[in-house]
Amino acid sequence: MDPLRHIVDAKIKEAQEDGVFDDLPGKGKPLEFTDDSRVPAELRGAYSVLRTAGMLPEEMELKKSIVTLRELIEHATDGDERARMESELESVSTRFDLLMERRRGRGLNLGRYRSAAMGRFMR
Repeated sequence: MDPLRHIVDAKIKEAQEDGVFDDLPGKGKPLEFTDDSRVPAELRGAYSVLRTAGMLPEEMELKKSIVTLRELIEHATDGDERARMESELESVSTRFDLLMERRRGRGLNLGRYRSAAMGRFMR
């Protein structure tokens, strides 16, 4: 273990034993992680509003459906129902793949645009 981590762990344990963390706001409630570091800066505000409203971006809705369908297929006992869900899983997975490919393509186009624009200004 790295020495700094050992010191930090010891300080945290000492603070816990001294009750430093006992009266923190939200004690006993689950932590809500909202790491949006991978979201482009210009979209963070919109994502925050959507998250607060309980909405998910399209790719996350599709991913959630994929996970749910896989779990249902794993536990399905009726062959016809399993086949229907497998067909739906294939359809949703294809929509997800196409969406992600389209988004990657859009990012490449923006990169090309940025390069071209910078080239014009640097002349």
